[in-house]
Amino acid sequence: MFSKKLSSLILIGAIILSFTACSSEGSQPSVSDTTAAPAADNSGDIFVSVYPAFLVTSQSLHDGKWDEITTNNGDNASPELTWEPVEGATTYVIYMIDMDTGYIIHWKSSDITTTSLPEGWAPSSDYVGANPGLGITHTYTVYVFALKNPVERVRGAVGPISPKVQVFMDELDTDINGNTGNIIAVGRVSGDYTGT
Repeated sequence: MFSKKLSSLILIGAIILSFTACSSEGSQPSVSDTTAAPAADNSGDIFVSVYPAFLVTSQSLHDGKWDEITTNNGDNASPELTWEPVEGATTYVIYMIDMDTGYIIHWKSSDITTTSLPEGWAPSSDYVGANPGLGITHTYTVYVFALKNPVERVRGAVGPISPKVQVFMDELDTDINGNTGNIIAVGRVSGDYTGT
């Protein structure tokens, strides 16, 4: 009788120990449970899929939509942008493209040496806010090019449709001295805006 009770107690103890071990293992964060910044990926992009990516964020973007202040209906303030320095980059170039119109350039800035731009940083000659038309939604993508060296010029007019956007971006891969392989990586951030 005593050995039956002892055996039962040992069996119950073993079950409790294994249950406790399992539940404590489940409470340990796995690699997939940990929260981390979203991975940057250019693989699906129409313009820069061949380049390594880095993460660009914007405090002017909420729930996938650009804030009104950055638009033509707001203050025409260029969006806030932040990114980590890219190793080997001496300068950055920005393009912001309306992806739904045959590619209107809304922002073009060059010779950027900082990795954080406040809202409204770009002058009006370099930036014009989103203006897709009443009730129409367009996607606007900001591209940040990390370059080894400055380029001779950054082409494309801000405002009109620019069917040669791909050519303009590809030209950034040749530096001011004619050396190719100038683009180290490209970061991007996208958002929508619906005209009001």
